Amino acid sequence: MGLRVNCGKELSLKIMEQYRPGPIPPKEQTETISVAVAVYNSEAYLDRSIRSVLDQTYRNLEVILVDDGSTDACPDICDRYAALDSRVKVIHKKNGGLYTSRNVGMEHATGTYLAFLDGDDWLDPDMYERMLSSLWEQDADLAVCRYRCVYRDGTVDRSTDRAAVMEGQEMLAKYLEEDEAYQIQNAAWNKLYKRSILGDLKFPARWYEDMLYTVQLLAKPKRSVYLDRAGHNYICDRSGSIMNKGVNPRIFSDLIPNLYDRSAYLRSIGREDLALLQDYFLYKRLLLFYTAVSRSADPQKGEHKACLRERLEAGRAQYPAIFGIAQANPNEYRKLKLFLCSPRLYLAAMRLNDTFLIPVKVRMAGGGKKRD
Repeated sequence: MGLRVNCGKELSLKIMEQYRPGPIPPKEQTETISVAVAVYNSEAYLDRSIRSVLDQTYRNLEVILVDDGSTDACPDICDRYAALDSRVKVIHKKNGGLYTSRNVGMEHATGTYLAFLDGDDWLDPDMYERMLSSLWEQDADLAVCRYRCVYRDGTVDRSTDRAAVMEGQEMLAKYLEEDEAYQIQNAAWNKLYKRSILGDLKFPARWYEDMLYTVQLLAKPKRSVYLDRAGHNYICDRSGSIMNKGVNPRIFSDLIPNLYDRSAYLRSIGREDLALLQDYFLYKRLLLFYTAVSRSADPQKGEHKACLRERLEAGRAQYPAIFGIAQANPNEYRKLKLFLCSPRLYLAAMRLNDTFLIPVKVRMAGGGKKRD
């Protein structure tokens, strides 16, 4: 039965509550999967990461280790694995950032299928076999799986055996809706897809490169599969992660431009419905950034607040259409209107909300107990 998602297109989402892709016998492992591993100063994790690829139950792999000018033991570790396993090739390059490593990996890939991994994460042994089997069984071009969030004090894994088969740009729509039932995310490393669908697609030359790339990628398949069982282990509390440093200047130089570029791309392919959905989350984020900057010790606080206010003011003419979509929360529009009236009143209201209203709601909902 077709299901309707309120983004202007009729969807035919096929849900399978219990789905385990079948094994692929060794004699049928004829298609090569190219795995591009981005390596940079991760010597404490790299052995585990590489071994998790080489120990995959799907054996026909091309493992491309792209050393992005590491200054620790990573170059030697990469070379050691290349000497031990003929499936491994190593590329040492001058430091240029994650997007350059991924693009170099793509350029050197020769397999029918393509996957990515960061040199400090690791895979379950059957991740690629399950994903490739699902592609073959469902005649799909792209597969996405859930991942585990690994913290210092524990692991979060909400896996089920649920799966979904999506036609055309249905997965793109689910991704942009930010539906928590589908852990699609910006990540490059929880996806496996036919290299042939890429065309000339590359990662853009900026930080947060996954954000635009993922939108462009998900627009391409004729059919996609989502597997709600984790196969990838993602370290979520890296001390050096740019996502763990509060207000970061790259939010303004890279993240926000990526968000605008996503909207422009969606309009360029004729998906005004999805562009409005993207714009809704864009302006929600700009408001959140304004609140975060205002409460921070950001040395460029004045400049960054002015930048955000200018962008929020510039969207006035589009707000009726953006906040008129079915997914829009009316409360978000009310917050935006308050901001446009008076940023100072908006900040005061957010302080009241965070200090008093949210704690009261939490106590009423769960008696103050921690919930999953």
